[in-house]
Amino acid sequence: MLNQIISATLPFVPKYIVGKVSSRYIAGTSLDDSIKVSQNLNNSGSLVTLDLLGEDITSEAEAIENKNEYEKVLTSIAHNRLNANLSLKLTQLGLKINYKFCVKNLTSIIKLATRYNNFVRIDMEDHTCTDETLEMYSELYKNYKNVGVVIQAYLKRSENDIKLLSKNKANIRLCKGIYKEPDSIAFQDAEEVRENYKLLLKKIFENKSYIGIATHDDNLINDALNYISTKKKNISEYEFQMLLGVRAEKRKSIISDGHPLRVYTPYGKDWYAYSIRRLKENPQMAFYIAKAFFGLEK
Repeated sequence: MLNQIISATLPFVPKYIVGKVSSRYIAGTSLDDSIKVSQNLNNSGSLVTLDLLGEDITSEAEAIENKNEYEKVLTSIAHNRLNANLSLKLTQLGLKINYKFCVKNLTSIIKLATRYNNFVRIDMEDHTCTDETLEMYSELYKNYKNVGVVIQAYLKRSENDIKLLSKNKANIRLCKGIYKEPDSIAFQDAEEVRENYKLLLKKIFENKSYIGIATHDDNLINDALNYISTKKKNISEYEFQMLLGVRAEKRKSIISDGHPLRVYTPYGKDWYAYSIRRLKENPQMAFYIAKAFFGLEK
């Protein structure tokens, strides 16, 4: 109920209030901002994946601008000796404009990542992009092994997708999924999503694929930790992943117990849409919005 109230009222919350509250989720608007945050995260024991905010661009010029920015990110990671890699969305690189144009942009980024001995994660977007995202991943993996993909546990197709990806022992980030999808293709019940997440996690491990366990859900974290302990999994086989600004104490606990953990660290001028999505997902933010709105948040 609270989630629904937040979702309904967020469009009426002043933009500066959204920015004030959501600043904990975002490294800043510039690459320099994100590098500073990444350095602090590395110093605290976290790995990092950097992400330029924005998606669904509509012009080739925007796509090329994003490609150039991602190449700057890779160069900055190398020059600053960060323990960080890259996450990106294909619609930032022109997927909805032209498939081959997008492949060209992504290939340029991956080639540079190869030179820097770094890694590129292709984020998953809504279901209209799933087939082409997996197709592009498979196409590029033939020549570049430093690329990974994302599987969303709320999609009913994901078990079969993992089966197909297992042929290449794909590097997979497993998350619940955040887009609003129709009942016909996605589980709607939270418990169903959790149970499918647990099933998919075990299948990814069994396939000997590297897995990024991306969740803030204690139920899923504990299930993963129990599986890792029971099956005696090595830290070279997995990492936990969390969003910047979410569950910092839990993050510290996982790291202190000896598990690798990577923080998804977004930055950029297109912060508003990302912030709204994060706030809708997190009912606790209603408290912080109220504090900011009435001038109580310092």
